[in-house]
Amino acid sequence: MSDTIFAISSGAPPAAIGVIRVSGVEAYSALRSLTGREFKPRRASLATLCDAKGLPLDEALILWFPGPKTATGEDLAELHCHGGRAVLQAVFQALAAMPGLRPAEAGEFTRRAFANGRIDLAEAEGLSDLLSAETELQRAAAMQMAGGSFSRQVETWRSTVLRLSAQVEAALDFSDEDDVSDLPEQFKQDLADFTRELEGWLLRPRAEKLGEGFRVVLAGPPNSGKSTLFNALVESEAAITSEIAGTTRDVIERNVAISNVPFSFVDTAGLRLDSEDTIERMGIDRAQGELAKADLVLWLGQEGGGPANAWEISARMDASDYMPKGEARFELSARTGEGVSALKHALVELARQALPKPGEAALNARQHAVLSEAKQALGRATKEADFLLCAEELRQARAAFDRLIGRATTEDMLDALFGRFCIGK
Repeated sequence: MSDTIFAISSGAPPAAIGVIRVSGVEAYSALRSLTGREFKPRRASLATLCDAKGLPLDEALILWFPGPKTATGEDLAELHCHGGRAVLQAVFQALAAMPGLRPAEAGEFTRRAFANGRIDLAEAEGLSDLLSAETELQRAAAMQMAGGSFSRQVETWRSTVLRLSAQVEAALDFSDEDDVSDLPEQFKQDLADFTRELEGWLLRPRAEKLGEGFRVVLAGPPNSGKSTLFNALVESEAAITSEIAGTTRDVIERNVAISNVPFSFVDTAGLRLDSEDTIERMGIDRAQGELAKADLVLWLGQEGGGPANAWEISARMDASDYMPKGEARFELSARTGEGVSALKHALVELARQALPKPGEAALNARQHAVLSEAKQALGRATKEADFLLCAEELRQARAAFDRLIGRATTEDMLDALFGRFCIGK
């Protein structure tokens, strides 16, 4: 971190404005070298950028932020240039020629913010999710993490486990004294309540579901209207439709958002046992596999022939040979659109129950695994009669909380996280 780094932090050129961010001990020297003048902190100034020979490169808006109260915790400068490729490349070359400066690596600005204590690990993970958010639900959940709400919750848990640990240590230290010989009566109850609180968090919908979307699989025999309904749900001609049986031979998947709720719709090969076509049989096998991964199956086949908890759909209302199901959840015609809006509305309502609630922090896979370790340690401590072993279990829980917010972590894990960021972040 002794190097001063720079990168484009705005969108890819060409653009109206291209923002170049510079962070590190040489940031202010770089500004003076480019402009030949001084700047007041946190005040926008217009300046001409020149190369080492004094030739003008661009006229830019300059912002200078002395550390440590900056996004990275270091001296930070921003050059708001014209966003043409040639302009930005010329400024890049001028910066790269200066001693102590180099282009930033992926996620390096955010990694420095973490290393300098400006954000913790959970906030960094939330920021990563925020940058990749495509729906309102994704944005709201990521903002909770990036804004520090989960980190504050972890600090509360950590304070609780420290308080409980202090009670155990007191019992250990003064076990030979007359006035302190046992744990407080409330200790076991507090520990059990704490364990149940973590269990509630672990039962919440996971953050990955926001990215993957609520998975809806359309299944049934050939020519039951699956592909036509699939196209209506994703509002595109993604699947080929035909009166010829077995037209869909592979799994077709599309991710869409309906009312800001992310969905993953899956069209499958028609399920039948009498196919002698090798390719079609492979498609049928894949379709069977998709049924097991679905959050919901829309069954367009014979009533009762689908998997458990599938929604019975009577499709093809417009067909001359239409035969409605006795207890169909929805009757519709994907070709004319009749009934499709009602199905979409019901899918949105169901998905909202399975996805993280708006404004609620959602755990990712790493956080879920670490929090599960903490809960298991607390559960063992609840049943432990030996004070020394109980204290060790509480220490394990505290260590898990530290890993949640990055007080204890590994370089490999940090490399994997910050490698997900773009170069300018």
